[in-house]
Amino acid sequence: MSDNHGNTPAAWTAVVVGLVGFVVGAIGLMLDPISYAIFWVGVAITLGAGLLFAVMAKMGLHGSTR
Repeated sequence: MSDNHGNTPAAWTAVVVGLVGFVVGAIGLMLDPISYAIFWVGVAITLGAGLLFAVMAKMGLHGSTR
């Protein structure tokens, strides 16, 4: 297990992108009438955060800094 407790560029980037996805999806649901297209874009962004994390971790940006 890593000693960094998630304080890595890969983790922070994935969290920020995931939060952006949640905000975009929430905006789509708050519109009147509800915009399912914007909602699904937010879902795709949120899922992309997981993929982005996996790619950055493979690049070595999630490893221990020691």
